[in-house]
Parts: sequence; C-alpha cells; structure tokens
Amino acid sequence: MAIAAPSPTLPEVNEFLDQNPIKLFIGGQWVSAKSGSTFETIDPGDGKVLARVAAAEAADVDDAVRAAHHAFRHSGWAEMPSNERAVILHRLADLVDKHSAILAQIESLDVGKPLVQPTSFDVPNCAQTLRYYADLSVHTTRRQPIAVSGFEAYTVRVPYGVCAFIIPWNFPLLLVGWGVSPALAAGNTVVIKPAEDTPLSALYFAKLAEAAGVPPGVINVIPGYGHSAGAALAAHPGISRMSFTGSPEVGREVGIACARNLVPVKLELGGKGAAIVFPDVDIESTARALTGAITLNSGQVCCTATRWIIHEKIYDRFVDAAKTSLLETRIGYGLEPTTQMGPMVSEKQKARVLGYLNEGERAGAQVILRGGEAEVAGRNGFYVRPSLLAGEPENICAREEIFGPVAYLMKFADEVESVELVNRSRYGLANSVWSSDLGRATRVAESLLAGNSWINAHNVFKHGIPYGGCNLSGLGGGVLGPDTYFDYLRPQSIVRPI
Repeated sequence: MAIAAPSPTLPEVNEFLDQNPIKLFIGGQWVSAKSGSTFETIDPGDGKVLARVAAAEAADVDDAVRAAHHAFRHSGWAEMPSNERAVILHRLADLVDKHSAILAQIESLDVGKPLVQPTSFDVPNCAQTLRYYADLSVHTTRRQPIAVSGFEAYTVRVPYGVCAFIIPWNFPLLLVGWGVSPALAAGNTVVIKPAEDTPLSALYFAKLAEAAGVPPGVINVIPGYGHSAGAALAAHPGISRMSFTGSPEVGREVGIACARNLVPVKLELGGKGAAIVFPDVDIESTARALTGAITLNSGQVCCTATRWIIHEKIYDRFVDAAKTSLLETRIGYGLEPTTQMGPMVSEKQKARVLGYLNEGERAGAQVILRGGEAEVAGRNGFYVRPSLLAGEPENICAREEIFGPVAYLMKFADEVESVELVNRSRYGLANSVWSSDLGRATRVAESLLAGNSWINAHNVFKHGIPYGGCNLSGLGGGVLGPDTYFDYLRPQSIVRPI
C-alpha cells in the first residue's frame, strides 16, 4: 500500500527548529544556559533529531525565579485591573489561534501524535483555556464581607507570587494552557519547566507571549532535565505555588521538596481508568469509543480507559467488535494525513509498554489481541501495535499504569461486582459507565472512587467542569473549573474594630 504524502513542514516551523540551540526564555530575554549545556529533542516518528535546546540547570532556575519575582513586584502585572490583564491574555489566545498550524506541526513532530489531534483539540483548547480564565477573572469578586458583631471585616483574595509548573510530555501545549492560564489571570507570574522529551511548543508559546505584550518576567520557560532543572525548581525557596503533572513516583518527590519550604503544591498524577459496559449498550459504537480512547495519543493519556469491565452477557461480542476496530487503526507518522495512531514518545516509553505486555503475559494474562512492536514503512520510530489482554484483576497489567495503547478486560455479572472491580485500584482519576439505563448509570457513576465519572463517554473535558484526581492520582485541587482560579489566590482577612 502506498504511503500518503506527509504534510509539508511550514517554513516558520523549520526556522524555529533550525535555531542552534533554541534558548531559554527568562525575564523577557532569550538566553543560553549559563553552563552552555544543550540537549536534543527527538522526532519519535523517525528517531531523528528535531532540534537542539538549551538545558537549564540550577543557576538558570535561580535566574528564572528571580525574574518572575521581580516581575511580580515591579511589572504592574499583579496590581493590574483584571480586565486589563484579560485583554493581554485574550491577545495571547488570539495569537495561539493565528499560529495554530505552526503549533500543531511542532506538537505533532515533538510528541509523535497525528496532526489532526493538536489541530482539532490541543491548540484550540489552549486558546480557549486562556480566554475562559481571563473572562472568569473579570466577572469574579475577590472581596467578600464577613458579618461579625463589633467589627468591619472582609476577606480579599490576592495572588501568591511566583508559581512554578512542571509540564509532562504527553500534552505539552494543552497542559501549559490548563496550568498557567488561571495563575496568570489571577495576577501571578510563572516559571514553566517543560518535559525534556517535548519542550518545543512551550518555547513557541513564550514567543507568542512576548508578541502579545505580556510584561517581561511574567512568563519564563526553562527546558531541562527533570533531575536538574525540575528538581531545582520544585525545591526553590523563591516559589510561592507549585504545580506538577506526571507520575505518582515523581509527584511524591516534588511534594517532599515543596514541603521542606512549606510551598503549597498541586499534583496531577497518573491513572488506571475503567469503563463499565452494561449489556444494554450498542456494542459496536461503544467498542469504537473505547478503542478510540486507548489509541488517542497512542494511549499516553493518564485518564483514559485502560480497564474494560464488560458484562458477561455481551463479553464475546464486545471483544470481537473491539478487535475489529483496533485492527483497522492506521499506525503511522504523525504528519501523514491518514495516520490515526502515532508512535510512543520515546524509545524508553516504547520499552516500558512492551515490558508490561511481556510481564503481564508471563503472569497469566490472556492475550486477546497481541500488540508488540510495529513497523512503519520508511520510518525508524517508536511504534507499537494496540493490545488487548484479559484475566484476573491481580495481574500487573490490570493494576499498574502502562501509558500505552493497551486495555485489560474483565467480566462482571452485576452492579456490585462491577463497582468492586473498579474501586480496587489505587488510582482515582477518571472512569466511565456505559448503559442506556441512565438511572443505573448515574447510580454506578456516583459509586466509583475517582475525581471524574463520565456516562456514555470517556475523556470529556469542558471548561467550567472541574477535573482532578484522588488517591494515587493527585491532590491539591484540579484543573479547568472555577475553583482552579481560586487555587492561585490566597485569602487575606482585613479587620477593623468599630
């Protein structure tokens, strides 16, 4: 079969990638790392070097935090009326939209995801998030009177100061938007440490912030390795708020580092999402929806449905429909227009997925659809095929987050059993219930231990609806809802005896 011609890389993308290196963005200036260190970011679709990037270390983190602190005190950003900040954030959102084709190609190249995904969701959602929190800030009252006898009293909410963000590699631009938009709208300044695997869209976002007129130092972007730049940022005494998105293992380390300085921390961590499928569903459409969930971003989605709890009456038919759907999935290079699923983000992540598949099978998992390494003609990337496993809930592939295109299937006979199978997980991010009986679906959804329960859908993100986790999936508040705006404002009491 002939390979479709890939979309041509835009001249603006080539110009951006051809910098040697792409520099850090600190205090409104593009600067080299003080040590001169750089690292390469790799195209996971073909294993080739995309760009060379300056590698921030502890000294650069110091500079970025100082720049953000200076901007918080002296740029006027914190004291600016909400509507004036909102104008600048809307201008930035407009530039994200204007440069959406550039950002989408950068994201597709850096992460490996099919171009349609950042084009239709990641990039426009980033712009929408900026506008949502900009508008929310204008229509939110920060001052609240307190009725107490003998005193005039009220609380006022004020920005914290320097807010630090460590962003993961699976949705780099989207999660920059989810993270920094409420902090900026509240009047804080930010330091962003993007993942070393996928730093490019955050750096291009900094270019747009500069063009939008965001004051120097309000947004700082310092790519680097987690063990150096990330660790230094989390432990820095100059930050006032910390947000980390990533694995529970690293999240614990970030939480410990922040605790030493008594810095409040928001941890958005992993998941092992489940989908309960009752026998009254449309089997084919539900199977397509769930196979689409595990192939979205090659399964590198923390909240996606990786445990399928299927009613025993429809189990065999559901398995057949899911296998058919997955076998039809077109695996390929991200910029090729027919691609539906791209590669893993790195050789390390590919090895992780393949290792789990082997270990799960050795532990007794039944292989319904064998995944494994995939070959894409003309590309030397990190491709794997989707996998379906089944068996006991104690299997490692049923318990641990694989972060790849893998689903683990289990049967159930009644509601009680389905809920028990879901709730035995140590995670608590997102689950879904599939049934035409909305009363039953609602009852079951409310019984699941997670920050989010969806009905007849999975991976639902809407501005205004809080999204967060519990247990191993996180703490300190979620994202996307109005509460997240207040997460970046500290309350202060003002009292006068009368």
